[in-house]
Amino acid sequence: MTTDTEPAIAPIPAGLSAAGTRDARFEPALAVGDLPSGAMRRVTFADLDVLLAHTSNGIAAVEDRCPHMAAPLSLGSLEGCLVACPLHNGRFDLASGNPERMPTTGGLMPDGSYVPPWTPEGKEPKLDPPGLKAEARKLTRIRRFRYYPVRIVDGSIEVAIPRG
Repeated sequence: MTTDTEPAIAPIPAGLSAAGTRDARFEPALAVGDLPSGAMRRVTFADLDVLLAHTSNGIAAVEDRCPHMAAPLSLGSLEGCLVACPLHNGRFDLASGNPERMPTTGGLMPDGSYVPPWTPEGKEPKLDPPGLKAEARKLTRIRRFRYYPVRIVDGSIEVAIPRG
């Protein structure tokens, strides 16, 4: 039950629940007070690192890995529902699970369309010399987020964590 002092839980976009969460047990993750609006925290359950983000839509939980090259998103930044990766400047929408801006390295969008490398404004353009690395970048697909159900119980944020 949510009170006026408890934050909302962000809805999980259709079809993007992480595997095994349907019947997973909820595990305590963090005190509500430790995740103020606009904050992100990494919480570890065994070998699973989860990003808890207090977005403008409420609290969301996804794996703490960039859907591009697995950098920890908890080291990035959060604006509204957009989380920015600290590694290649990609921006991902926690409200939809989709990439908002492709990482600087380029690659394949979730639908398979190719986006070439780009340079952030104000920086020197990077050359992308032909070779194995360029070919690998062309085949690197951005994944959509997979979400873990969240609830708040007695002032604690809990996350449904699958156990193997």
